[in-house]
Amino acid sequence: MNIFKQRYKEMGEDIEFIKLRKAIRVNTKKISPEELQKRLEKKQVEMQRIPFVKNGFWVKAKFNLVSTPEYLLGLFYFQEAAAQIPVEILNPKVLTLDCCAAPGGKTTQIAEYASVIAIESDRERFVALENNIERLGTTNAILYLMDLRDVEKKFSSILLDAPCSGNYMLEDFWMKKNSLKRINERAEKQKELMAHALSLLEKDGTLVYSTCSLEPEENELVIQFALDHFPVKVEKIDCIGDKGLTNIFGRKLDSSLVYCRRLWPHKTNTIGFFIARLKKC
Repeated sequence: MNIFKQRYKEMGEDIEFIKLRKAIRVNTKKISPEELQKRLEKKQVEMQRIPFVKNGFWVKAKFNLVSTPEYLLGLFYFQEAAAQIPVEILNPKVLTLDCCAAPGGKTTQIAEYASVIAIESDRERFVALENNIERLGTTNAILYLMDLRDVEKKFSSILLDAPCSGNYMLEDFWMKKNSLKRINERAEKQKELMAHALSLLEKDGTLVYSTCSLEPEENELVIQFALDHFPVKVEKIDCIGDKGLTNIFGRKLDSSLVYCRRLWPHKTNTIGFFIARLKKC
């Protein structure tokens, strides 16, 4: 049996490939969901509201929506349904730090709530971030091409959507291409990013951590690392998904990890995903 299938079985889950539906998020700084729906349906685009996010639609068209004036005008952003959840869980009201910002989906989403400082260390990805900020007409974001670990300013609202190993719904033959070595290497980088992000978080501030990974090393074990080394607590969140794991491969974790959420594709009809919200004590 494939090592990942065996691991998921130990977590109580099976692998089920599903057909993902294309999702968009409405740019409410430019148009309401209702008005965009009217405009696109006039072009024979099939639209269905995504029930677990505020401004998302599943869409189906016989042509490429990138060619529409609505896309070029920045009225919407292609964003997988699960990826729209973290910003809603953060619900930012003040200046927010987006730690790993490219290509800009969550940055522009944050900007619909509050001003945002977006950090990206990869030059090529930074170009995509700039392009999306411009297309969506986001004016309350400041972008920096730099490593998160060089940031010194304190924030009370932080999003850390960490670079991760992905999951089997995102890449063909994902389970054959990946290894536990690669997973663990990613996890160490995530812990470094988490440690620095939490050092920037003010007392009583909120940090939302998310990945599109299903691997405990990149999810629950990163949150356990945060609990072990920083004065933080895991907060309850209200969104789709299963509870976080508290007993992983024989290792017992903090009971508050049940407040995290992990999205299994066959249960949520999304990509695999993980979300946690931390508060600094």
